[in-house]
Amino acid sequence: MKNAPGTALAVLLFGAACILSVGSALAQTTPAPSVPAAMPPGMTPESMRMMMTPGEMDPKGLPAGLTPESGCVPTMGYHYAKASDFPFGPIYGYYGGKPIFTEFMPTVEQFAAGFNVDDIKPLPGYKIDHIDIWFEKNGHPGLPVPHYDIHAWYVPHSEHMTFCNNPSGKRPPWL
Repeated sequence: MKNAPGTALAVLLFGAACILSVGSALAQTTPAPSVPAAMPPGMTPESMRMMMTPGEMDPKGLPAGLTPESGCVPTMGYHYAKASDFPFGPIYGYYGGKPIFTEFMPTVEQFAAGFNVDDIKPLPGYKIDHIDIWFEKNGHPGLPVPHYDIHAWYVPHSEHMTFCNNPSGKRPPWL
């Protein structure tokens, strides 16, 4: 008796499906390894979860149309931006129910071409208390190339350095 056209292909596909099903079942019953992911010194699973949990939508006092770009980052709070402005800026910070900074992240080339911090303006109703410029030689999530994080803060340095469960008031070495 002759096989109908496509029978060999059907048998082959059926066999592959069986193998995939068994593999999938084994994967579901095999426990995940209990080895924790390596974290930078000083970072804890709690701080990682805090930074990965996005801020609320449409926080009071920030411009309309922003989306959360981070969770609560120690020393900085939550970051918000328009998709069209991210990652270079403006990016706005929020913590404790109020706007706390305006940020720009120029690359090394943009900074060298003449980035002027005097052009950074606060949101209406706020004034700039001070400006921090941190060089990120290895970049970070959101902008993984060398660049400057320039925060124009509306709150004193001693206040924002303790944001997001950072009681030391110092910049964590992994940040």
